[in-house]
Amino acid sequence: MWRRPLVRLPRRERPPLVEVGLRVLLALALLFASAVVVYLDRDGYHDSAGGPLSFLDALYYATVSLTTTGYGDIVPFTSGARLLTILLITPLRVLFLVILVSTTLAVLTERGREQLRVSRWRSSVRRHTIICGFGTKGRAAARALIADGTNPRRIVVVDPRQEAVLAAEAMGLAVVQADAERTETLHQAELKSAASVLVTVHNDNNAAMITLTVRQINPTIDVFASVREQENVPLLRQSGARTVVTSSETAGRLVGLSACKPSVATIAQDLFSYGHGLDLKQRPVTPDEVGRRAAELPEVVLAVVPAGSDAPVPLPAASAPLAAGDALVFVRFPDD
Repeated sequence: MWRRPLVRLPRRERPPLVEVGLRVLLALALLFASAVVVYLDRDGYHDSAGGPLSFLDALYYATVSLTTTGYGDIVPFTSGARLLTILLITPLRVLFLVILVSTTLAVLTERGREQLRVSRWRSSVRRHTIICGFGTKGRAAARALIADGTNPRRIVVVDPRQEAVLAAEAMGLAVVQADAERTETLHQAELKSAASVLVTVHNDNNAAMITLTVRQINPTIDVFASVREQENVPLLRQSGARTVVTSSETAGRLVGLSACKPSVATIAQDLFSYGHGLDLKQRPVTPDEVGRRAAELPEVVLAVVPAGSDAPVPLPAASAPLAAGDALVFVRFPDD
C-alpha cells in the first residue's frame, strides 16, 4: 500500500520518545524522593484513617501533593513537617509540574519543529546526489561519495524500507522514505535541483522505471544505474541512464580472474575499494600541462577525457597533446 513520501533528516538531538522517557524517569525519581522524605518524617504527619504512616501512605501523600490533587486525608501537623513541606515538597511540586508541562509541549511541538527543519533543508539543498535504493550497492555508493569528499548533507537517499532509513540516518544522510518510482517521491527529494541520480535498487525492472521517471521530471540530469544482468544494460541506456554498471557480471569476472590471475584480480579489487590502497581518480588538466602529452606526466595516467566529451580515450591511443578542458583518469597510490 502506497503512502505519502516522508522526508527524514539526520538528527542532531535525541529522538522525542527518548526525551519523553527520560523526563518520565525524572518525574518518577522526584516522586520517590518526596515519598522517602515524608516517610523519614512520618511522625510529623497525621492520617485521618488513623495509625502510623507507612511508606505506601508516604508515597500516596507525595503523589497527591506533587500532582496538586491534595485530598487532605494526610496532613503535616508539626512545625518541622510543615517547614519541610514549604522548603522541599513545594519546590519539588513546581519542578514536577514543569517536567509534566514541558514533556507535553515537547510532544506537541516535535512535529512542527521537524516540519521547520525539512522546510529549511528544502530551501538550502542544491546540486545534491540522490541515491535510489539503499541496500548493499547504495550504501557502498554513499561511502564512495563521502570518501571522495562529498558532504553528507548533499546526499539524499530514497528507499521505502525502515532498515534502509536507519542505515542512512546513521551515516548522516537525509532520507525520503517512499517508492522511488513515483513522481511525488522524487519531487520530495528535490530532483529538479539535484546534480545526479544513482539508481542502485535490487530489481532491474524497477531500475528502468525509476530512470524513466527521473528523466520525465528532469531531462538533463545525469543518471548512473546498476543492473544485475548484462542483457538489461541497453534497456537502462534507452531509459536515459548515462552509465550502467553490471554488478553480477562484474563480480563474476573478478571471481574468474582470481582463479587464473589472482594478482591481477587483487589489484582490480583494490581499485574498486575506494579509499584503501590504489584508487582511480579524475582531475582536470592544469594550465601548465596544456600542450604536454599524458605519458610525460609524473602520474600514472590511464586515459584522457577530451574536453566536451564523456568518453575516455585510454593510453597509448591518447597521444595527442593535452588541451584546456581535458581531464585525466589516473591511479592514485597510497603515498600520494
